[in-house]
Amino acid sequence: MPSVSSNRREFTCGLREILPLSLGAGIYGLAFGLLAAQAQMDGLEVGVMGTIVFAGASQIVAVERIVAGAAGAVAVVAGIALNLRLLLITASIRDVFAGRPLWQIALGAHLTTDENWALMVSARARGQRAGYWYLVGAGINLLVVWVVATVVGVYFAGTIPEPRALGMDFAFTAAFIAIARSLWTGKHDLAPWMTSFATVALLVLPGFVDTSWALIAGGVAGATVAGVRHHE
Repeated sequence: MPSVSSNRREFTCGLREILPLSLGAGIYGLAFGLLAAQAQMDGLEVGVMGTIVFAGASQIVAVERIVAGAAGAVAVVAGIALNLRLLLITASIRDVFAGRPLWQIALGAHLTTDENWALMVSARARGQRAGYWYLVGAGINLLVVWVVATVVGVYFAGTIPEPRALGMDFAFTAAFIAIARSLWTGKHDLAPWMTSFATVALLVLPGFVDTSWALIAGGVAGATVAGVRHHE
């Protein structure tokens, strides 16, 4: 069993090495804060949401749906559907959680994101010792930067009389594009992505269902394809 000092070094290493990625997350965190302000959310609400949910893409989709006039329940379901991929991510590193107490599994799963997962996998491929505490250290860095950036974004929006007049409402669109780009890991992502796009298009363009439900269906369809391909 690794010693306490070894775990501490691993934790510190993850905390430090994720910094370039967390700074990038902070940039679209500011954009999310602008979007949340348009949904009449204050700094406390955004901070609590970021701490509990801690999923940038899902938070953006959920709040964007609220701004668009969708019901709260629909917004929540849309956010959850988009984040189904995290089930596959955590499953791919189940050895990291094996044999740990429930509170550590819950903490690690909550702090797992695309960024610290990818960083940990990359570190392991180089032969570096990167396990549970590396994942947690990197995740805590991301969480703190994300929450601070989103709250700052809310207060920044409050200093602008009319954000839309300055084109600031495009900020969350740009942020979502940046998040989507960061999720692309290679050609093997093409099938689930195209499945999601096609599902949404087939439901929205003919006017079969509301946009919110189309996004939910697209997220579920894409995650299903990804899960099947991963299993194969």
